[in-house]
Order: sequence, then C-alpha cells, then structure tokens
Amino acid sequence: MSLQPFELHVAGARVAGLRQAGPGPRVLALHGWLDNAASFVPLAAHLPQLDLVAIDLPGHGHSAHLPPGAPYTTPAAITHVLDVADALGWDRFTLMGHSMGAGIASLTAAVSERVQRLVAIEALGGLRGPEEETAERLRDHVRASRALARKQLRVFADLAAPVRARMMANQLSEGCARLLVERGVEAVEGGYRWCSDPRLMLPTAIRLSEGQIDNLLQAIACPTQVIYATPAQSYYPEPMRSERLQHLRDGRLAVFAGNHHLHMEHPAQIAAVINAFLGEPNAG
Repeated sequence: MSLQPFELHVAGARVAGLRQAGPGPRVLALHGWLDNAASFVPLAAHLPQLDLVAIDLPGHGHSAHLPPGAPYTTPAAITHVLDVADALGWDRFTLMGHSMGAGIASLTAAVSERVQRLVAIEALGGLRGPEEETAERLRDHVRASRALARKQLRVFADLAAPVRARMMANQLSEGCARLLVERGVEAVEGGYRWCSDPRLMLPTAIRLSEGQIDNLLQAIACPTQVIYATPAQSYYPEPMRSERLQHLRDGRLAVFAGNHHLHMEHPAQIAAVINAFLGEPNAG
C-alpha cells in the first residue's frame, strides 16, 4: 500500500494531499515549513496499517494559497486542521507533525479534545518569541510585507538547482530533497518555480512567549510521543526543547542521531517508535 493523491475542498478552497487508506488508526500528518505532503512518503511505506492522510498545508505544495489579505497564522492553521478533519468525516484522530507541522499539531491538541494521540517530530509547541524582540519582529514583518509585491519569483531551467538548494538548506539526501521539490514546484515558461506562497517567507509578526507555550503544553490531555534528532537545531536548542516535555501530562521522548528530516532519512527507525506508540492500550 502506498500514498495516493487526493483532494478536498475546505471553505471553498482546494486542499491537496496524499492518502494511504489502511485499516488501522486514523492519522492526519502535517509537514514542516516550505515542505509538503511528500515529507511523509518514506515514513508511510513503514506504516502500511494506518489510515494516513498527509495534507499540503495552505500555501504549500498543491493546496490553494490563502486569499489576499488573509495572513498565515497559527490560529488559522489550527482551524484549518479541524476543518480538514470535518471534511474527512473524522471525529477523533491522531495528529502527527514534523517541525512547523508538529508545532501546529501540538497546539491543536491543546485546544481540541478530538485529538486522541499526538506524534511530534522535531518540535513541540512552536517557536518562541522573546518579549524584548516583539517590536523588532513586528517592524520586520510590516516592512517585508510591504516590499513583497516588488519581488520576482526565480525560474529554474530544470530541477537540479532547487534539489541542490534543498539538500544544502536541510542536509537532505538527493532522494529526499527530490521528493519535496517535485511536489513543491510548478512548471512555467522557461522551466520551474516554487509553487509555495511567497508570503510564507515573511517574518512572523507575533510569536508566543515561552510562558504562553508552557501553558498550552499543559493543556494537552492526550498521550504524546515526541521524537527529536540530535544534535538539536540552533533555533530549538537544548535544554529548552527537552524541558518542554515536563509540561505534558502523558509524554514520552525518543531521540536519534540524525538531521532535522530524520523521519525521511531514517523512516524505519521512526516508524518503529510510532508503531509502538499507536499500539499502546487505548490507542483508538
């Protein structure tokens, strides 16, 4: 069994993704920033029993961009995840996320009892924003937003350059980088260009403080499996990332040597942890 393309319409907008209709638990998978549903292709091959739905989040992959004037925010992302679950006819389900997707998944679990289990890979609760950086961050966002319309999207003659760019940016193997690139570009005159919404590159206007993130993590009632790569990313360092687990009511941690996309580069290893977690009593 393998992931197959599918499409939904949520609030009149196209939501594209990949689905593997196994007989086991329902799992909605959320990818990282500027990635897409192909992020879960290697992992899905080792999780054939799951009813696994990996979506392209708004503005990513083959899904629609948000309309002009509608910003990409965490509350909007949480609402979108629950709307997708409604469209799937899922009342209760497991959320699995990587990086940004893990942040969205964990915050969704904090505010919705519909999440039965949570698998958070390489993030938990999202990135913090120190209070003393609030004005600077908002200023940078406004400045970049006003300048965005003047920027031109680069066109690549073939896929070699964007594949190399992803390999260098994320320390990815060529095969994994190509999976993300092939779903992350569109054909245009003269070659290819990224199909993600350029607004996703804007600096985040407002970030939660560490105290706010702690409060949200404390609200997660469902069993949670956190998976981290070591060494830690510079923007999500130790001991902060491990300390966040202390706020979970029912959390467990697995750490593996690897890079940020360890679920793509070492899928069998990560799938074994997920299988064991979902196989626990009352997994649903």
